Amino acid sequence: MNVKKTLTIRDIATVAGVSPATVSLVLNGKGDISGVTRARVLEAVASLNYVPRSAKGGSEPTDTLRFLKISKHGHTVNRDHSVFISDYIDGMSAEATRRNYTLEVVSFEGQPISAVAESLAGAPINGVIALGTELSEADIRLIQGLGFPTVFIDTFYDIVDANFVDMNNEDAVYKVLSRFQANGFSRVGFVASHVDTTNFRLRRDAFFKNMARLGLKVRESDIISIESTHEGAYTDTRALLETGIDLAECYFCTNDIIAYGFIKALKEFGIRIPDEVSIIGFDNLPQSATIEPPLTTIEVSKRKIGYLAVTVLDDLINAADPQPPVKVLVGAELVVRSSDSRSEPQTERRQGSHRSRTRKKQPAN
Repeated sequence: MNVKKTLTIRDIATVAGVSPATVSLVLNGKGDISGVTRARVLEAVASLNYVPRSAKGGSEPTDTLRFLKISKHGHTVNRDHSVFISDYIDGMSAEATRRNYTLEVVSFEGQPISAVAESLAGAPINGVIALGTELSEADIRLIQGLGFPTVFIDTFYDIVDANFVDMNNEDAVYKVLSRFQANGFSRVGFVASHVDTTNFRLRRDAFFKNMARLGLKVRESDIISIESTHEGAYTDTRALLETGIDLAECYFCTNDIIAYGFIKALKEFGIRIPDEVSIIGFDNLPQSATIEPPLTTIEVSKRKIGYLAVTVLDDLINAADPQPPVKVLVGAELVVRSSDSRSEPQTERRQGSHRSRTRKKQPAN
């Protein structure tokens, strides 16, 4: 007879390649732990479906919330975004502990949504927070209909009767385009992605809406669509550059990962950033501060989103009567570095022209 082994912090440490003490600090939200290390530990927690011991002590069970880390296809929820996801978990974990809940993290990679639904059947939990990045409207409705109080993060649907906590994409994109306009640019391009996620779609819609709001003309030739992974974005951009594409003065990239691949390809073709093409990303991942040139990008507090998700969920759990859907949007900051304007100094700070020409192909040796 096989007896299922109870996972320990030492097991998490082995998988993450860190010390048990580091795992303990991460799980308890203590210590000066780097974002990369924290992400590695939380990835191990999710992959092993580790459930921490009761925060109340003794044998008294705590109420339990379950975070579903769902990666349907992995084009956006992958290791490139581990730090991003870990920030969500940090915010959820801190607020769950404060409200006397245990937070479980359960990971689903490449599995059908039916597997997620099956995992929840009869689960001894009080509520669910689901990562909605790669979920469709049908997926949202399925999970919402399982009967648990549920909050979805990193996605948003106006007309779906469900609870959402997401970033305010329209506000964020307005800040990007306003920055370009303030720098004297009039020909503004957009690096979109053909990967279908709600936030990508919302950012595309916000681009067109805010271009009109600011009186900027959209040129269809300046809207390009590439893969959302780093390697895919790089490969697709190289293919476009090999056609002799006429580049815009500046580009808003749908997220930082896409921006990294885009920048890598431009540099290999001898295109100087920001002297010839200015670029702004979205997400403020740690690498954005260290690439060359450092990337101007949008910062949205993922910890705030995680905290608010638990707050909304706790209200749903404790409500005496059925509640109307709650839809929360968290605002953004523009983190100004040096990828977006030739005239800006090489320093980072937070804030609320040149013409490009057809480039000759200069593939890397």
